[in-house]
Amino acid sequence: MNPAPVARSVVRTRLLTSVPIVDEVLRAYASELGHDFIAYRNHVYRVMNLCAAIAEDGGDLEKIAVAAVFHDLGIWANNTFDYIAPSAALAREYLAAQGRAEWIAEIETMIEEHHKITPSEADAASLVEPFRRADWIDVTRGLRTFGVPRQLIRSVFAMWPSAGFHWRLVQLTVDRLRTHPLTPLPMVRL
Repeated sequence: MNPAPVARSVVRTRLLTSVPIVDEVLRAYASELGHDFIAYRNHVYRVMNLCAAIAEDGGDLEKIAVAAVFHDLGIWANNTFDYIAPSAALAREYLAAQGRAEWIAEIETMIEEHHKITPSEADAASLVEPFRRADWIDVTRGLRTFGVPRQLIRSVFAMWPSAGFHWRLVQLTVDRLRTHPLTPLPMVRL
């Protein structure tokens, strides 16, 4: 299948700055996030804004918000750097509790493939590929743009600065490398 199109135009001219689902979930996991709370919150908001810019017609913001808030949460909630499955499980439990079981498959795939190196083969109408691209833009701090205007990327980072998120990823990677030298990045998929 063809991946989602490169951002042709930015649908949103105003950045998303407060999304109730995100704020609610983050509050629920505040103790697990600890000192990384602001760093992770900012990462979530950057990914949401970038995904909305990439997705056709801005995408379904509620789905984007759920995927964004849970996509890396397993790092802290399950205390593991092999966090894809735990993060997907947290999202699945949340969606079931919210009566959104019909979203589970797409959001699980968004989480499972967000570190995929190659384009997703998911349905081009889904949010999987826009979400994957948004996370790569954020993790690379805009080195990869996937056609998103650099000005938008700068605006997103200005509104939601790294606050140590990228440095924390380096620390987690080094720690994982020490304990699992053969699988230092278990979340990366081809």
